[in-house]
Amino acid sequence: MDDDRTSIHPLWLRIIHWANAAAVVILIMSGWRIYNATRFLHLNVPFTHERLFPAKWTLGGWLGGAIQWHFAAIWVLFASAILYAVLFIASRRGKQFLPITPRGLWSDIKAFLKGHLSHADIRQYNTIQKLAYLFAMVDLVVLIASGLVLWKSVQFGWLRVLLGGYEAARYIHFYAMAAIVAFIVVHVVMALLVPKTIKAMLWGR
Repeated sequence: MDDDRTSIHPLWLRIIHWANAAAVVILIMSGWRIYNATRFLHLNVPFTHERLFPAKWTLGGWLGGAIQWHFAAIWVLFASAILYAVLFIASRRGKQFLPITPRGLWSDIKAFLKGHLSHADIRQYNTIQKLAYLFAMVDLVVLIASGLVLWKSVQFGWLRVLLGGYEAARYIHFYAMAAIVAFIVVHVVMALLVPKTIKAMLWGR
């Protein structure tokens, strides 16, 4: 692991970050192909007579190939999520996301609206960043849980009941996917606006 005390992000965190990023992108693109093949939501979305997502944004060829890509990527995400949770607790990196206070959030919102939200110290997260990252973690848990129901509905019957049934799990999975896509877009834009954050996630410093 990375023992350099000047490191912003240790080696284990950088490996997990990029493994997660690759897995999530594959899951999204193959998932879009699955939605196209199963015609999910087509009756609820206007002007989508043949597909919900453009074919060039999808992965897997069609349903069979997309499912194979989806299953391959989910195991990468699941394994890295477990490893991250263990190391997250062991390394006490969780303290970076706390505390979150209404006063701090309101202060950061006002600074954001004025264009003065600070990114000077990338070792410290502002309140908006803390909430965004915590939201992404919770959303990934929801995605995995709802995905398990869609994959093994009988075996995870208790989880199916908890999520309101199989059809409810399908919608939960879809909207959780949309939420993580929105997070990724904002995350990438913010990283491009502050390039040193990309360097830190690549090289640790």
